[in-house]
Amino acid sequence: MRFCSLYSGSSGNSIFVASENSRVLIDAGLPGKHIEKALSDIGENPNDIDGIFVTHEHIDHIKGVGVLSRKYDIPIYANDLTWNSMMTNIGKIKEHNIKVIDEKAVNIKDLDVVGYRIPHDAVMPSGYSIMCKNKKVCVATDLGYFSEEVKQELKDADVILLESNHDVEMLKFGPYPYSLKRRILSNVGHLSNEDCGKAIVDIMGNKKKTIALGHLSKTNNYPELAFKTVVNVLNSNGINIEKDIVVTMAKRDMPSVYLDF
Repeated sequence: MRFCSLYSGSSGNSIFVASENSRVLIDAGLPGKHIEKALSDIGENPNDIDGIFVTHEHIDHIKGVGVLSRKYDIPIYANDLTWNSMMTNIGKIKEHNIKVIDEKAVNIKDLDVVGYRIPHDAVMPSGYSIMCKNKKVCVATDLGYFSEEVKQELKDADVILLESNHDVEMLKFGPYPYSLKRRILSNVGHLSNEDCGKAIVDIMGNKKKTIALGHLSKTNNYPELAFKTVVNVLNSNGINIEKDIVVTMAKRDMPSVYLDF
């Protein structure tokens, strides 16, 4: 399988996952031309994308979805409530590209894609697991807390994009209005650096994982702090970076964490 975070952050998100025969995007939260450039940068052609899976209707996850679907005739996969909420923001979609999914696996050539519930303030937000043969990739961002369902889904993954959204102290003393701070810190908000580290501890097992820390806040976090905080939590729990696990950073504004495994 191949995995690449094209963009990850509060400004927009899109993840590329591929097997030998299939190519999909998880979200397309930037203008279509940005997604096209990112795919080109990693040697991929938008014409080869077999589907876009939408996690939820917030604009940093759907901004380019409609444009890409219309231009390249790409199917869009989302649950019914997400479809109802995002239709006015993505424009007219050809009927054959409207794919309403439930919690059952969607098979695209040699890929199986399964959605699972995540705790976030959207109508019916989903994380996604993408599997091919004995390999598994999980995308888990926009988490108000690390729920048991998310934990069970991620435990056997090889590669995980996991949210490390904010530093709690930066958020508390930062410029956001009180109501927004409360939302981010709530059980339907976003996962902090500290809680991201604890989440990784909870899913450690015999299989060595690669964790890409993503969806960082531009205002209330920065990559070095997120990485250091997570690593400190892991070290304090006896987890050795590189030996037991690989931790890397998904960049905000360019493709990163390209893995072929």
